[in-house]
Amino acid sequence: MNPLDTFLFGIYPYICLTLFFLGSLIRFDRDQYTWKSDSSQLLKAGQLRWGSNLFHIGILFLFFGHFAGLLTPHFVYEHFTSAHDKQLMAMVTGGAAGLAGFIGVSLLLHRRLSEPRIRINSRPSDIMLLVLLWLQFALGLATVPVSAQHMDGSLMMKLADWAQHIATFRGGAVELLTDAGWIFKLHMFLGMSIFFVFPFTRLVHVWSGFATLGYLVRPYQVVRSRRLNVPASHNQPRRPGAGV
Repeated sequence: MNPLDTFLFGIYPYICLTLFFLGSLIRFDRDQYTWKSDSSQLLKAGQLRWGSNLFHIGILFLFFGHFAGLLTPHFVYEHFTSAHDKQLMAMVTGGAAGLAGFIGVSLLLHRRLSEPRIRINSRPSDIMLLVLLWLQFALGLATVPVSAQHMDGSLMMKLADWAQHIATFRGGAVELLTDAGWIFKLHMFLGMSIFFVFPFTRLVHVWSGFATLGYLVRPYQVVRSRRLNVPASHNQPRRPGAGV
C-alpha cells in the first residue's frame, strides 16, 4: 500500500478519534463558557431559519445513516436486503439528505460572509467549519453518480469493512480501500478531519444535544409555592425541567 494511504486511512482515524473524545472532555472541563453554538439569530433570521433547518435535517440523517450503514456487520441484514438494495437505498436517501444539507450550509455560509455585522463577530473557526462542511456535502453528493456506475455494492461493502476494522482495532483496514477512487478517499479524509477539528469549534454543542436525553429519566422535581398560607398538601410534583 501507498505509505500516504497507510497514514491517512490506518493511523489518521485514530488520531482524529482520540482528539475528538479527549479534546471534547478537556474543553468541557476547562472552558465550559464556550460550550455553546453562539447563535446569531437576531440578524437575518429568515435565512438562518431556512439554512439551519435544512442543514440540521441533512447532517443528522447522514450522521446516523453513516453510523448504522458503516458499522453494522453485513450478516445482520443480509437475510433482509442485498448489497445492491442497500447501496441503492443509501444513494437515494443519502442523496436527498445531502442535497438538503448542502443547500442549508450554503445559505449559512452566504449569510455569514455577506452580512457585515455577522462576519465581524465570526471567529475564523466559524467560517473554516462552514467551508469544511460545504466541501464535505459537495463531495458526498459527487460520490452518488460515481456509485451509480457500479451497483453491485462491492465497494460499499469494502468501505463498511474498513470502518468496522478501524472501530474494532483490527489490522488490514487499509488494504480494503485498494479499489476506492480518489473522490471516496477525499470524502473519507474530510469526514475524519471534521472529528479532528470538532473540539475546537462550535460543534461541541452537539454533545449537549445528546445529553438532553437524560431529562427522560430525570426524577420529578418538587416545586413549592411562594404564596403564603398554602397548605403543604397543595404542593404538587412536576415533570423534569419544570422550575419555579
